Amino acid sequence: MRLLIAASLFALAAIQPGAAADLSAYKRPLTVPFEGVTAYSPQLATLGKMLFFDPRLSGNKNMTCASCHNPSFGFETPVKTPIGAANTALGRQAPTVLNVAWVSPFFWDGRAPNLEQQAAGPITAAAEMNGKLDDAVSEMHDIPDYKKWFGEVFPDKGISKETLLTAIATYERTVVSNWSPFDRWVDGDEKAVSDSAKRGFELFTGTAGCSACHSGWNFTDNKFHDIGLPSDDIGRYKIDPSSPGNKYAFKTPGLRNTLYRGPYMHDGSLKSMDEVITHYESGGVSRPSLDPAMSPFLLTEEESKDLVAFLGTLTAEKQDIPLPTLPN
Repeated sequence: MRLLIAASLFALAAIQPGAAADLSAYKRPLTVPFEGVTAYSPQLATLGKMLFFDPRLSGNKNMTCASCHNPSFGFETPVKTPIGAANTALGRQAPTVLNVAWVSPFFWDGRAPNLEQQAAGPITAAAEMNGKLDDAVSEMHDIPDYKKWFGEVFPDKGISKETLLTAIATYERTVVSNWSPFDRWVDGDEKAVSDSAKRGFELFTGTAGCSACHSGWNFTDNKFHDIGLPSDDIGRYKIDPSSPGNKYAFKTPGLRNTLYRGPYMHDGSLKSMDEVITHYESGGVSRPSLDPAMSPFLLTEEESKDLVAFLGTLTAEKQDIPLPTLPN
């Protein structure tokens, strides 16, 4: 089943550095893909949203999924890395939940193949939410409204670890970035973005080479790359040591609403988009696993401003996420 939300589906081909800028490759899809997963229903997504914001899933009843995936900050956190249940900073920044229906696999290192498994990870990790799914299921049984709603949405299963995670994953698939100036430009409104932003798009798909990895409407190839950040974290290699190229490799993040989502990178080490551009200009740390697309380049001050102006057009002017009322 597909949830109607925006423009028609396109094959989202990557644009290689130096190629002519092709706006059609960045056109938004019309529907959220629900093929191969639990079918969408408003009731199921609403139930999942309540669970996403419910602190009763955490061990100390003081954290929610939104603690690390805050809607106000592009479903990330505004600090270097989130603070977990042990009141200590986590090792990695929280990846955004925006547009995860088009993302696979999950986590910076890709260790979860689907959203259902991804949801279970932070809830049960001692350093993150420190919750126990069996305890959460038991508590949901004692809350009349939850028992009623699970019974209506899952009449043959009721409340279980599986249905709890299915509900959260379904809600997360409906978290889609709103229309941005860039989308209106793609749809033919030449006045939707500034001339500076248009020049920035040419740099993005040309000299700067950003589109080698940040491709398609969500601006990610869903692959793993070593972009040369100084780090002791070996990333994807810990999950898949089959290729030396997986060392220090992390998943390409999408760029939608990116101006809300600093600090940047898997470790939150770069505070601003200017720092991000400076890093890419440097070519990163030279090592055998460094992605071949990483090579030094130099932008003028004006070109850097143009590139940031373009990235700003990917941010929706308005993204209202009303909080749910939780049952007692």
